[in-house]
Amino acid sequence: MPQPADLETVRESYDRVADAYVELAVGRLETEPWLRAMLAGFAESVRGLGPVLDVGCGPGHVTAHLTELGLDASGVDLSPRMVEHARKQYPDLRFSVASATELDLAPASLGGVLGWWSLFNLPREALPGVLRTFAEALVPGGQALIGTHVGDGDIHRTEGYGGLPVSWTTHLYHPDELAGMLADAGLEPVAELRLPPQPPSLRPQVVLTARRPA
Repeated sequence: MPQPADLETVRESYDRVADAYVELAVGRLETEPWLRAMLAGFAESVRGLGPVLDVGCGPGHVTAHLTELGLDASGVDLSPRMVEHARKQYPDLRFSVASATELDLAPASLGGVLGWWSLFNLPREALPGVLRTFAEALVPGGQALIGTHVGDGDIHRTEGYGGLPVSWTTHLYHPDELAGMLADAGLEPVAELRLPPQPPSLRPQVVLTARRPA
């Protein structure tokens, strides 16, 4: 799969904000009961089907939560500094550095795969291919769980967590648009959660779960 032209710029940006991201407790789940509910349903559905990969795991909060829910979960992230934080906070779990566009996943090797607010920086033309990679890596009955920002168009970010300089583009999607990409990848819908605008993005959010047909 061709690599995004801005991959290294995005990697450097996330490395730059990683410490502030952790310090600000971004992405933690303690105050997010509805997100925890989606993760619980996902975990119950894929438990026993095989390992689960958290793509774009950041500092590992969701990977660790899935482990607590009884899954054999590991994480990958584009940012080496994010992975350093994940390994420090959760030394018993497995984390590695990789882009969603360069994963070498064996066919039918995963019970589940996540893109938990981690795919919106991908160029629009790259996302369908990444979702196909996810689908092909799932065992029959395995599920993909995708969360992202909802809206029209793209937002170029020049300031990140803690006011630090960054350079990345947030691509916004509507739920039906994302559901169509998952269907085109060969997955069937399972559940959908829509959330109103809330910090830190102040934009609507959506979580979609889709399954590889048994």
